[in-house]
Amino acid sequence: MKKTFPLNLPGHQPPRVVASIKNDVRKYLKRERRKPLTEGVDFWDFNCKVGQGETEPEVKHVEEIIAAIDQAAASQCTSVYIEILATPGHRTSKGET
Repeated sequence: MKKTFPLNLPGHQPPRVVASIKNDVRKYLKRERRKPLTEGVDFWDFNCKVGQGETEPEVKHVEEIIAAIDQAAASQCTSVYIEILATPGHRTSKGET
């Protein structure tokens, strides 16, 4: 998913627009996690970037995306860019302690 979401839509309340963006992100993540795993893959990992308005997007962890959307809305940006790419993930052992 590579998409720029406008934060100010005519005829819509800003909190509802932000809630809609968060819902779209959560739906996308759920849909990607449901996809079947290929052989040798343990889980789906995500490479995420979030940018406010016209600024360069910053690399974020999946759990930080919602907070970044809230931060963009609080800073009165006109739009927020979200890039989420699913990649195969492999678990690593922690080793003996």
